[in-house]
Amino acid sequence: MKPNVLGFVGEALNLVRKSDLAGATEVIRKALSGEEARSRAGVPEVRPHRPTARVGTPGVRRSLGETLRVLRVQPSFPPAARVVPLAEPPNEFDQRFVRRTYRGPAGSLSYRLYLPVDHGRRKLALVLMLHGCAQDPEDFALGTQMNALADEFDLVVAYPHQPRGANASGCWNWFDRRHQSRGSGEPAKLAGLAQALAKEFGVANERVFAAGLSAGGAMAEVLAATYPDVFEAVGVHSGLPYRSAADVPSAFAAMKGNTAVGPAPPRAVDRRCRKIIIHGGADGTVHPANGERILDEAERGQARLKRIDLDWESQSGRVRRTALEDDKGRTVVERWLVEGGGHAWFGGDSRGSFTQTAGLDASRVMVRFFLDGEDRPDSLRQLR
Repeated sequence: MKPNVLGFVGEALNLVRKSDLAGATEVIRKALSGEEARSRAGVPEVRPHRPTARVGTPGVRRSLGETLRVLRVQPSFPPAARVVPLAEPPNEFDQRFVRRTYRGPAGSLSYRLYLPVDHGRRKLALVLMLHGCAQDPEDFALGTQMNALADEFDLVVAYPHQPRGANASGCWNWFDRRHQSRGSGEPAKLAGLAQALAKEFGVANERVFAAGLSAGGAMAEVLAATYPDVFEAVGVHSGLPYRSAADVPSAFAAMKGNTAVGPAPPRAVDRRCRKIIIHGGADGTVHPANGERILDEAERGQARLKRIDLDWESQSGRVRRTALEDDKGRTVVERWLVEGGGHAWFGGDSRGSFTQTAGLDASRVMVRFFLDGEDRPDSLRQLR
């Protein structure tokens, strides 16, 4: 049985009224870490064995005041179970993985930037990589291994960092009305960063992309809706539809799949962004119905699209691919569903958090989709 997070909040508030602050803190800690509600008397805490791959993040003890503020202001993406953190990964990033700061009209962002070898002589593409909750640029780069593909396929890769000051769990605020519109908030900062980097490195407009995991995937979907003139395509891995939530309660409901997305608001720009959607069929944090809804909304919004469904067996189970092609044969929307897949970046390096090695190579599949229609090496063409 999955925990009822809002029910935990109610229980915690009742304990606060009874002055049982320790009990309330313990109840909310379990809600954030995804544990079942249990009687506190005589039940020892069970710690799992150290995993070989982290699918999720460790539970963190917070003060009661901080925890209540987190639940009131922003939802988190708790793992299905508490895990013990792995040792700090080795520093395998070289001098081409640099720290930078972007400053624009909507605000500033710190980020990591990776440049491919001999980038001055290459026809470059740009990918913004948006990490999930409790992650950072270094962790996300290690887990996705996108830097390796950057050298292979001439990619400038930027990893914006969401500070804890903007969200206590390090999540992009995809569910907050202040960050769902063009011209302000996080979408404006991220689009401004992409435009600045594209200008600096001479990247053509049709070669600017964004991708993200979980809350980062949801924010990539926000960018597709608010800045389709900046981003040619986006990758939404384990994310949620645009404006599927407007506050904390609706965010938790959307994550559980218990919401229906209404008609999309009028578009700020008369253009649609291409999308690749990847989700695990056993994702217990963000229900896979969210990926299906992104696909359905895209199919409703564009006429005369040809739908192609394929599925095959992999080592971890069945993989299903649905592609929507326009009248020129170009794939404008694509969804991959990995049966048995959890809330994790598929094909990722197990030294990074929220990764799962089985299923498919999400990074390579996304790059193939982004560069669709161009001359691609066989290593990408075969993934079509």
